[in-house]
Amino acid sequence: MAAGAHDTGNDPPLRGVRRFLWILLVVALILAVWGIVSRVVGRNRVGRETAADAIPVVITAKPSASPATDELVLPGNVQAFTEAPIYARTSGYLRTWYTDIGAPVKKGQLLAEIDTPEVDQQLRQSQSDLATAEANARLAESTNVRWKGLLENHAVSPQDADTKAAGADAMRATAWSAQANMARLHELESFKRVVAPFDGVVTLRTTDVGALISAGQTTGNALFRVADISKLRVYVQVPEQYASQIKPSVEAQLQFTEHPGMNYPAAVVRTARALDPTVRTLQVELQVDNAKNELFPGAYAEVHFKLPGSATTLRVPANALVFRSAGLQVATVEQGHRVKLHTIMQGRDFGRSVEVLSGIAANDVIIVNPPDSVTDGAEVRIAKPPDKGQPAPNKP
Repeated sequence: MAAGAHDTGNDPPLRGVRRFLWILLVVALILAVWGIVSRVVGRNRVGRETAADAIPVVITAKPSASPATDELVLPGNVQAFTEAPIYARTSGYLRTWYTDIGAPVKKGQLLAEIDTPEVDQQLRQSQSDLATAEANARLAESTNVRWKGLLENHAVSPQDADTKAAGADAMRATAWSAQANMARLHELESFKRVVAPFDGVVTLRTTDVGALISAGQTTGNALFRVADISKLRVYVQVPEQYASQIKPSVEAQLQFTEHPGMNYPAAVVRTARALDPTVRTLQVELQVDNAKNELFPGAYAEVHFKLPGSATTLRVPANALVFRSAGLQVATVEQGHRVKLHTIMQGRDFGRSVEVLSGIAANDVIIVNPPDSVTDGAEVRIAKPPDKGQPAPNKP
């Protein structure tokens, strides 16, 4: 009896221990299951997020319609309306000059005088030669007259009479030659006076008193340069794609860095009507009034042409173009956020935008600055438009 009573008294503590152990086991199982489930859920979430992050984010835009007028800006070379280097037509030494650079001159105004001692001596010699030739011609003519009379009386032979007549003709020719030579030297004498060929301004003087002057046009031998700057010519090289739109009477505006904010009206007066085969450009001449002498020949000008636009074409940003072996393409976003590549025909290039002649429609959603790896059917995400006042997001 005593032993049985002892075992019964120990049962409650044993049951408590067992219960505690079962509770620990259940808690451990719950923690293990929770850990496994949380890791699986986390792995799936990371996978979904990784897959979502792998989809590129793109910025989109709609093609814009071409405006009614286009502005074409090209560099222009400004030249004087008329400009000529002044060379000496006779040799000698410069006696004096009367006009310096910047001086306005009139047609025929004396610019300089040249001393020509050799030409002066040649002129005096030609005068003496002419006098001698005229005297010989008169003597030969009188001899010819006498011999004709003798021939009529049969006092001389016809051969001798013909010889005297030929001699008279030769002497007359010699006199005419001497007269022409003297006239030539008279002309050279007149070239001692260097005069302006037209109204204008002296833009260059490269000689001085006592300088040796050589006749003729040789490199660096011009005495003066005179330019008419009351009106200026502006030459522009127009690219081939715009050549057909540039015609006489097309108006333009000229802008100069030395005159900020000023526009000078000009008009096309003529074109070369042929493209330069080397650079495929059309030379165009404009004229601008310079009555106030504000502009200078040799200046650089920006020429702004106003050209009619094309209402049937679209424009896309230049950074929306994709260059592939298949040709020039544009990527658009179709339904389901899938990429569709369109091969386009490019028109004019305006720098920041490009004219598209065919290949896309006005309601297409084009991708701006597409990734290099973009392909047909690829999935993309469209970036949210930036808030007002915030910069647009960069391409990821």
